[in-house]
Amino acid sequence: MYSDRISFYKALEKARDSKLIVYVTGDRVGMQAQIHAGIRDYFANHLDTFNLPKKISLYLYSLGGEILAGWTVVNMIRQFCEEFEVIVPSKAQSTATLICLGANKTIMTKQATLGPIDPSTNNPLNPAFPGAPPQIRVPLSVEAVAGYFELAKSEQIGIKDEGHLANIFLKLSEQVHPVALGEVFRTRGQIQKLAEKLLKFHMNDFDKIKGIISLLCGGAGSHDFTLNRKAALELGLPVDKPSQEDYNIICDIHDDFWKELQMDSDFNPNIVVGAQSQVNYSCTRALLESVTGGTYKFISEGIITKTPAPPPTIPGQQQAFPTIYDQRTFEGWRYEPPK
Repeated sequence: MYSDRISFYKALEKARDSKLIVYVTGDRVGMQAQIHAGIRDYFANHLDTFNLPKKISLYLYSLGGEILAGWTVVNMIRQFCEEFEVIVPSKAQSTATLICLGANKTIMTKQATLGPIDPSTNNPLNPAFPGAPPQIRVPLSVEAVAGYFELAKSEQIGIKDEGHLANIFLKLSEQVHPVALGEVFRTRGQIQKLAEKLLKFHMNDFDKIKGIISLLCGGAGSHDFTLNRKAALELGLPVDKPSQEDYNIICDIHDDFWKELQMDSDFNPNIVVGAQSQVNYSCTRALLESVTGGTYKFISEGIITKTPAPPPTIPGQQQAFPTIYDQRTFEGWRYEPPK
């Protein structure tokens, strides 16, 4: 809980000689959260309590989220300090990696990982899932679409003629709306430009910047590809390892929020309700905390109701399963002031 983590935050601030802000988006199955543009004002509220320190440390755990939200977070933090560092205890993927690109230094534990920043687009004009409700759309991977054309031009396929390549595009546009394809390529260009601008905050070696962007924006081959500390260093990122004292504190913070967000178990309504007919639940899904700014928690609450299945009406008929209803009664941020 926040009250238990305060002592860890103070200790890490002292060790890093900085002001600390902690941002966690949980990845508990069934209750995942993402970096979202709505976090901007909450970040500002924390930073306003810092009194313009020389250095700010962002403790970050996330599988990613909105690209522009990550860009906003970096630019905002850098307005409040001279030096910006990110502390990665475990996962900092996709947009979280983009945030790290904007830091003067990234502190990575032995188990910490970064990842590619080749996002997927979610557009109402994306292809529909077969058999799913019409509002459910297939996310389009930016690099998967680019890979389609690279495959066409590869040695295995060997299409070089511009007319044939045009037909390849037309064939794709029959399956994917042209506007959705346009969004994919706009996003690809945007993420590369944002990554370049963030790296230029603290790098002036253009060849190194180009190499980093090349790997993270498609060169990795898969969005699931991860970079550990050694790989990040070899890539040329300004990465450092924590001292043993810092590492212990970083792990203590990680273990505490991991427990609060219940990330060691899936959220399964059938298991939650168990043998009961109805149960209330409350799940914390994301945290934004600091010593002086208190804690903002993104929480989902609801009521799970289990309705027994009617008995078979025909001899030998298979027993139906109970019906499970998940009625969400609250979803949003709640604030707890500093202790």
